[in-house]
Amino acid sequence: MVKIIDRISVFFPAYNEEGNIEKTVVDAKEILKNIASSWEIIIVNDGSKDKTLEVSKKLSKEDKRIRVISHSVNRGYGGALKSGYEASKYPWVAFADSDGQFDFSEIKKFIAKGKKADLVLGYRLERADPFMRKVFTWGWKLFPRFMFGLKVRDYSCGFWLMKKKVFDSIQPLVGEEKVTKIEMLVKAKRMGYKFAEVGVHHYPRKFGKQTGADIKVVVKSIIDLFSLWLKLR
Repeated sequence: MVKIIDRISVFFPAYNEEGNIEKTVVDAKEILKNIASSWEIIIVNDGSKDKTLEVSKKLSKEDKRIRVISHSVNRGYGGALKSGYEASKYPWVAFADSDGQFDFSEIKKFIAKGKKADLVLGYRLERADPFMRKVFTWGWKLFPRFMFGLKVRDYSCGFWLMKKKVFDSIQPLVGEEKVTKIEMLVKAKRMGYKFAEVGVHHYPRKFGKQTGADIKVVVKSIIDLFSLWLKLR
């Protein structure tokens, strides 16, 4: 079979995903075997309190191309993203949420778009999330548009493909939690990197619960966003 990409790193941020992480990783592994000449999978265990780390280590023992990074305490989504990108060794880096809500086989569409872009951002064709999370996301996406002129369909989508050199060139990143993605996009845009977007399907979560709409996370993200705006003015 002809490979459609030479070398790619893929990482999955995971917090309390013991019910989802194994299937997510195994499914991705089967796809990567068919599309990439060289690949690696990195599981970023972000201080999980369940058996996520235990399951992740088992997967790593079964295949040396699967690595595990584990935070001793929960650093939040932004911290997990930073660790994943920093640990990735190949020129292209993809990440997807580890909750099983994305079909990793759609990475093929990202790779096709990547022929003319430095960053390929997924946007959910139809969100399979609770009503309040949809409301929060709708309101949240207005802030970057008005504060930074960031015009992308769904910047908070948890499925991206990006050149490693983009991540390296936009350092240092000072944002936390959800603000990390915004900071990455704003800095990449200002440096002239090319963006592309691709629609992806989004499926209901089968196990565990989401934490992105937790009121503490929301408040902290808003504070961090305004702090970022002041720093990047």
